[in-house]
Amino acid sequence: MSESIYKVIELIGSSTTSWEDAAKHAVERAASTLEDLRIAEVSAMDMKIEEGKVVAYRTKVKLSFRFREE
Repeated sequence: MSESIYKVIELIGSSTTSWEDAAKHAVERAASTLEDLRIAEVSAMDMKIEEGKVVAYRTKVKLSFRFREE
């Protein structure tokens, strides 16, 4: 088995529906430009509020992916 190196980035996804959708949007968007995604860890959740009402859910996600062998 070869040794691997992983990079961890932090993303914030948003959704008008739920925290789960916000996390899903962040991961799916990252998957469109990054390869070999491994683990997504939710590190924080919050809400955007306007005029006393929740208008968006935001989820902060730590996402790891493997560096390509050169």
